[in-house]
Amino acid sequence: MASSAAYHETDENLEALISRIEQKSRKIETLLKQSKPVEALKTALEGSPLKNRDERCKSANWIVVHRAMMAIRDIDGMFNSLDPEYYDILMKYLYRGLSTGDRPTCDQCLKIHEKLTEKAGLGCILRSLADTVNTV
Repeated sequence: MASSAAYHETDENLEALISRIEQKSRKIETLLKQSKPVEALKTALEGSPLKNRDERCKSANWIVVHRAMMAIRDIDGMFNSLDPEYYDILMKYLYRGLSTGDRPTCDQCLKIHEKLTEKAGLGCILRSLADTVNTV
């Protein structure tokens, strides 16, 4: 009986997380309509469900991050506005994007990866690949 209660509570937590991701998605669409792609990317990266293993949450958040990432046109300008605290999580999402095999996504991810590596150094790559607890 206790295990079914714990399962139900976990299921409610997942639904709450999905709901937050949906709210974040609406906010990002608003920012993109206002021509604020860097703010949209920051919003997408904030509160990413890193330790969550549920694929629905990961996929839902990836869609949000992907939408914001693909709207970035001025990559150098993005890094002038993006705080270093976002670098490692952005790197994780870049690798997720590269794993899709989608040509436009991969092109954008490689452009951002090049500039991110210049800005954050190789340590950002190593931290991203070595961290198996926080996944995207």
